[in-house]
Amino acid sequence: RTFHSPLICIPARLASTRLPRKLLLAESGKPLILHTCDQAAEAFGKGAVLVCADDQCIVDVVMSEGYQAVLTGTHHQSGTDRIAEAVASRDEDIIVNVQGDEPEIEPAHIRTVAGLLMDQPDTPMATLATAGDANDQADPNVVKLQVSADQRALTFTRAPMLWDRDRSAAHRHCLRHLGIYAYRRQFLLDYQSLPASEWEQLEKLEQLRAIQAGYPIACSVVEQAALGIDSRADYDAFLARIAQATSEM
Repeated sequence: RTFHSPLICIPARLASTRLPRKLLLAESGKPLILHTCDQAAEAFGKGAVLVCADDQCIVDVVMSEGYQAVLTGTHHQSGTDRIAEAVASRDEDIIVNVQGDEPEIEPAHIRTVAGLLMDQPDTPMATLATAGDANDQADPNVVKLQVSADQRALTFTRAPMLWDRDRSAAHRHCLRHLGIYAYRRQFLLDYQSLPASEWEQLEKLEQLRAIQAGYPIACSVVEQAALGIDSRADYDAFLARIAQATSEM
């Protein structure tokens, strides 16, 4: 069988509730989705990037810059489902899911999460985490996880992770989950047919479907995390960082 480098899939949905059409915002000089593509391309090359979009506008923007893009259905509940449709006809064994609204994602993190599956041929799924603090513990929008001694994710939750009984408070430290995944292609295609997970439905965390079904998820802890763009304030801060970096060149 021919070895293919990992395929980096970027699920891209045009409608976004907090910041309308954010992936096409271009006040930096190019659309946000292309910033993400350019960062992702540094991991395994431009040809390894595939944008999985729900709108022709995004497909056109991405392809105009020489990236691969595919128009997927508008019915998908998650980025994982969108990617599964896109890779059904592909040959790559390892698929990396990079969020479209992370224009500063570290290429090294993409290589790291793909490398977990390259090094562990029997593992179907991998992800990353970084150190969190008391503020993260208290924030239900921050997903926390536990990692075993052999670097497997044990569980994920929006609640504080680990209770310090002596202090009668949540533990001061935690691991914060980063929304990047690597999957084996066949596992990704089979994922939709896994049994419905009560944990997933309660926490609204789709990775719990794999955990509850007994599938191992490899995990690596990295030092820092890129900031995603959820709001106008996030985008303005991103523009300021670009301006600062440009002025220092």
